[in-house]
Amino acid sequence: MPDLPSVELPGGRIEYDDVPADTARGELAPLLFLHEGLGSVGLWRGFHQRIAAATGRRALAYSRFGHGFSDLPREKRTPRFMHDEAATVVPALCSALGLERPVLVGHSDGASIALLRAAAAGSDATGVVVLAPHAFVEDVGLGGVEQARRAYTEGDLRTRMARHHRDPDVTFWNWNDVWLDDAFRDWDIRPELSAITCPVLAIQGTADPYGTVAHVEAVRDTATGPVELLVLDCGHAPHLERPDVTQRAVTDFLLRLP
Repeated sequence: MPDLPSVELPGGRIEYDDVPADTARGELAPLLFLHEGLGSVGLWRGFHQRIAAATGRRALAYSRFGHGFSDLPREKRTPRFMHDEAATVVPALCSALGLERPVLVGHSDGASIALLRAAAAGSDATGVVVLAPHAFVEDVGLGGVEQARRAYTEGDLRTRMARHHRDPDVTFWNWNDVWLDDAFRDWDIRPELSAITCPVLAIQGTADPYGTVAHVEAVRDTATGPVELLVLDCGHAPHLERPDVTQRAVTDFLLRLP
């Protein structure tokens, strides 16, 4: 989606898709969509637009630096890249585009960023929806990352990614190298989740090659606010593999938010 608008943030310009609210439904907290490790605005496949239509809420999805057609990152990522995104880019984006008290909707790495942002001091998150979040590093997840590397170097993953990203090599290696870095094995955000006080909906597939239900259970057992779990028979992308039940669950959760 190279024709999307972009906004200047510290670090460069990022692309975004901003779906306006249905003003007839009154003042509702906006939605901020945070994509997966190899994702972008376009790779939500319209999920943010469908949730906006179903709820009447403003929905904004953006591509992180090095994803989609946003600017490339100025530095190589470190094992704290999700913390950095939550602490710097997300609040800067919300300030630049007028997103107040957003509901954070994240998938995979984006789900972890959403959790970290909701746990941050001074966070104004109204709620959080996480699809296949990562709370710590699991051997099964690293196996999925290693398989993705083989698909990129030996299969057609690079060709497919080139349709959606300005520089697929930057997108892929900035994700894959960090996850397979020995220093990343100790990455664990469970101690930080207790600072989350807003409502959370956590959705996980039982056949996810990147993680088990232990991650959403960690959110349930650690966050201070109310947490709802939905476990589905699917893989890593519930919103694409089980779209009807996922959309219904997210819509119902949003309707119940205060």
